[in-house]
Amino acid sequence: QVQLVESGGGLVQPGGSLRLSCAASGSFSSINTMGWYRQAPGKQRELVSTFTSGRITHYADSVKGRFTISRDVAKNMVYLQMNSLKPEDTAVYYCNAQIKKYFYSVADDYWGQGTQVTVSS
Repeated sequence: QVQLVESGGGLVQPGGSLRLSCAASGSFSSINTMGWYRQAPGKQRELVSTFTSGRITHYADSVKGRFTISRDVAKNMVYLQMNSLKPEDTAVYYCNAQIKKYFYSVADDYWGQGTQVTVSS
């Protein structure tokens, strides 16, 4: 069974920093893209950042220059360093991974349980 487990959320003051981590575990062949999404109360889930297997990164305009995504392929982990946090960054952050269970299978989407990030003074 494939699982994604996030950690690192919490309460931080505006201008502060947090680092989120996500670990993929279980039996699978490979991971394509890993990334982060977030969902604020009353809003739809939105993409924050992704990191492809080809080491291409993508950021939402709202976080460019403040957030940095990184990935440890050997450990099946993805990280999100969040700096200069703003109240509007408050949301539940979800880890996402496109995982192939077998070599010849298509990649399926997997989601973590989410970790709360609250930016408030």
